[in-house]
Amino acid sequence: MTIDELSAELGKRLSALKAHVVTAESCTGGGIAEAITRVAGSSAWFEAGFVTYSNAQKTAQLQVPDHLFMDVGAVSQAVVEAMVRGAQARSGARFAVAVSGIAGPGGGSPEKPVGTVWLAWGNGSNIHSEKHLFLGDRAAVRAQSVAAALEGLLRISA
Repeated sequence: MTIDELSAELGKRLSALKAHVVTAESCTGGGIAEAITRVAGSSAWFEAGFVTYSNAQKTAQLQVPDHLFMDVGAVSQAVVEAMVRGAQARSGARFAVAVSGIAGPGGGSPEKPVGTVWLAWGNGSNIHSEKHLFLGDRAAVRAQSVAAALEGLLRISA
């Protein structure tokens, strides 16, 4: 499915559930929220989008514990799961997605190469997270991250 098709399907699903979604984004820079709001009528099921590119804003806006950045880094399971919890708490949305990654072209390391992306999804108090290694340039990594985020939202809202 294309990103537009994924977003439209998500809208149908959340409308039927009478539920809302919130996004918490870093490396995608609001791309997930933008894809969702391409769908006419998305105001009925899209609650809010947080673009927290800096660690300071992840803490300020989403209450991500500051020590996590030193302990495990921004691109980690612990951080995206904390972003999901913070986004849900701030918005009241049942469903949430969070993403943090290294889109490139720089910023990678041997432990976390360019294309490393962590995603987390929340459905109420349940959280699921996954690590991906996407290939391609910056635009490709970001597009694959948006698609994976939407696919995950469809899985958890089934």
